[in-house]
Amino acid sequence: MRRDPSPGDYARDLPLQRKEKDYYFQTDPDSPIPAETRGAFRGLEYFPADLKFRLHVQLTKLPNPEPVTLATSKGIPRPMVRYGHFDFEIDGVKQRLYAYKAAPQPGHHHEDASLFVPFRDATSGKESYGAARYLDLEDEPSDEYVLDFNLAYNPYCAYSDDYVCPFPPMENWLTVPIRAGEKAFPLH
Repeated sequence: MRRDPSPGDYARDLPLQRKEKDYYFQTDPDSPIPAETRGAFRGLEYFPADLKFRLHVQLTKLPNPEPVTLATSKGIPRPMVRYGHFDFEIDGVKQRLYAYKAAPQPGHHHEDASLFVPFRDATSGKESYGAARYLDLEDEPSDEYVLDFNLAYNPYCAYSDDYVCPFPPMENWLTVPIRAGEKAFPLH
């Protein structure tokens, strides 16, 4: 697992990452912000960074990863593999999040090296985007991860109906508020 940044480095680096994302969203032709609304785009809104939402967790791999199909914003099924889960506590309340990998495509012989963690929480549809927020984690051989909800991001369908975004299954609906990461996008 990578070295944990110092609180000072984290406080400096996170706002820089957010500014870079805003710049990309405002200027890049591949931005998910529709071209006709980019002129009004003033940046994404975020919850304040909070180290309480940066958790060191252990991945419990499933002995037999299970194929699942995630529903999406356009009704197009998304085949995935339920790979394992993370157990943790927020404010003394035990929570579990499942991690998924993309289902292997016929004819491809390489495994997806990242974990996809979609979730909803008690802020969904109020303070944060109603459908979901996501975390992407690089595969760690040690199975030790950092779940950093300060990096939770909205799917592209939060900005435009042109995208197909998977919804988290109910097993990834957290009962606590996660006031970290991206907030709801006001223009959509």
